[in-house]
Amino acid sequence: MPILSIQHLTFPIEDPLLKFLLELIIILSAPLLLNKIKVPHLLGLIIAGALIGPNGFNVLARDSSVVVTGTTGLLYIMFLAGLEIDMGDFKKNKWKSITFSIYTFAAPFVLGFVGGYYILQFNLLTAILFASLFSSHTLIVYPLISKLGISKNLSVNITVGGTMITDVLSLLVLAVVVGMTQGEVGSSFWVRLSISMLLFGLIVLLLFPMIGRWFFKQVEDKISQYIFVLVMIYLAALLAEIAGVEAIIGAFFAGLAMNRLIPHASSLMNRVEFVGNAIFIPFFLISVGMLIDFNVFFKSWETLGVAAIMLVASIGGKYIAAVATQKTFKLSKDEGNLIFGMSSASAAATLASVMVGYNIIISETANGEPIRLLNEHVLNGSILLILISCTISSFISMASAQRIAEADKEDTVSGNSREIEHILLAMNHEETVERMVNLALLMKADTNMDRVFALNVINEDKNESSVKNAEKILAMAVDTAAAADVKMQPLTRYDNDVILGINNVIKEKKVTDLLIGLEDEKGFSPSFVYNLYNGYLQNEHVNVLVYHAAQPIATVKRHVVLIPRNAEKEPGFFHALLRIWNIAQNAGAFISFYASDTTIEVLERILKKANIEAELHAVQHWKEAEKAAMDLDEDEGLIVLMAKRGMTSYFPQMRFMPEFLNQHLHDNNYLLIYPFSEEESATMEKRAVSNHRDFAEIGKIIGKLFK
Repeated sequence: MPILSIQHLTFPIEDPLLKFLLELIIILSAPLLLNKIKVPHLLGLIIAGALIGPNGFNVLARDSSVVVTGTTGLLYIMFLAGLEIDMGDFKKNKWKSITFSIYTFAAPFVLGFVGGYYILQFNLLTAILFASLFSSHTLIVYPLISKLGISKNLSVNITVGGTMITDVLSLLVLAVVVGMTQGEVGSSFWVRLSISMLLFGLIVLLLFPMIGRWFFKQVEDKISQYIFVLVMIYLAALLAEIAGVEAIIGAFFAGLAMNRLIPHASSLMNRVEFVGNAIFIPFFLISVGMLIDFNVFFKSWETLGVAAIMLVASIGGKYIAAVATQKTFKLSKDEGNLIFGMSSASAAATLASVMVGYNIIISETANGEPIRLLNEHVLNGSILLILISCTISSFISMASAQRIAEADKEDTVSGNSREIEHILLAMNHEETVERMVNLALLMKADTNMDRVFALNVINEDKNESSVKNAEKILAMAVDTAAAADVKMQPLTRYDNDVILGINNVIKEKKVTDLLIGLEDEKGFSPSFVYNLYNGYLQNEHVNVLVYHAAQPIATVKRHVVLIPRNAEKEPGFFHALLRIWNIAQNAGAFISFYASDTTIEVLERILKKANIEAELHAVQHWKEAEKAAMDLDEDEGLIVLMAKRGMTSYFPQMRFMPEFLNQHLHDNNYLLIYPFSEEESATMEKRAVSNHRDFAEIGKIIGKLFK
């Protein structure tokens, strides 16, 4: 085995161990050092890449290992943008995204065309391709935005949606110009491009979710699930290239396709983000830095002139587009700046287009020198554009994103809530643990990272095996929650009466929500129904949830929600409704509400402020709601808002609901929610709901509804 000798060390370093160590040191040190002086660490990674790259001190070569990991990082950025986008808001704001994409494509394109055709005297095709370089942008700051917790902000949603459209348009211009220079543009070209794009979109957006849903239902191994996600990213990227567009478009579409299958609060999402932000995305930024060659700017004034025009067209055009978007949709100044910051970075699509144009030779000079579609001055100018645009993007985005995040935080705590959410999972069966924890992760508030409890009550007469079984169950719960960065607190109680043991913990821990899991095969057994009505539901201050999981909740496409008449008059209605809203937001599932006309009016008012993908159906009789439940298809679930006996919304048929579910929905997921009935809790709840970051507006609505 060869031994590394420092005396014989040459540059660029070829030893794989030393190369990888150096890159990891850069990835580790950049955030630690630059955060202290408030410089975005992504900029530090780019500059570090320039210093150690072949055009700097030549410490590392930009070889295949750097290119592969860097390419994965670029695809990862686009995949995360599609994966984390709120599909409900995306559909709601699609026209805003389209408007922004028109602005952000047209403004830089016009400036670039004027500069290329009239100032630099490029021919028509070269000027068009030159102009299209500035219309696209790369979301290099998206990981920073996501980390600050504002990925669902309207300005972010508009920018991400517009990025997809403008990048596709820019790359289509590239495909058309290249085809025209090679004499391939005709009716067959347009037919072939249209068909290939249509097939690509159908395969990724329709077939990928079906494959993903089947895989996640069949395979529970976490490592296999993550590798599957990587396979989907690269497969979509490959299909995009086959269709004639850049791989980054495929990665973004893969994110959209997997959006509903990877809940935002899940352990799989945590793994996807962690590996991307820790390894792949930093490698991409370093690889971008390795392209920068500061020497070229001192060799030719013409290069500096071209670079200046490129900077004005790109940065100026993106600024005009951001201001136009801000004015059109009456956004705040910080939101307008964030749009500008996110869209001003040129890297991936720009570099891809430049390299393609540079490699196309359209003719030769009298001396036999090649005349390229895009000359070396444009190539070198694009490197300066990447450096400066990424610098501007990093600083502007970080500053505006932090102000938006701070404003959101002020809104969140403005309610001065006295009630703090405490969720208790009563566990007794190993097979229900993971799916109960996953439901708890979806329905909890984003700010609740350590007030979730897992409880196992051990009969005092049981032997040592019961103790070991309890330890195993609680360890599984803690590990599952930890994978999503949530600290679950395990609790063990010894009591001959399980219900009494749970009730004592509810009082001790001030529990607001009690989650109980049903065994898949048994469903509602007679003994459980007795314990439910004569034990668990006697807690008037607690929201009781009974959950039956036939499949992972992330694979459920639609939830049908049944709400009884007068439910909105109950003290715990909005607390229970917030749980449903959290599930819809975090899982990305479609919600179909069935309720009375009065309740529908309440839901409509809330939907205007806290949007989810939902449809509302007014029903006059409970039988109509039950029919909707009986018509559930595969991969659909049921949520029923129940009522405790004596409450306004209670009616006699409710006592037959367990039997109805056992008979008709054994193969589906279902969740029964019994809202609390204590008036004092309801008063506190008005303040507590507004304490949830994603639903701050609900608190204002609920306050008005209670008056």
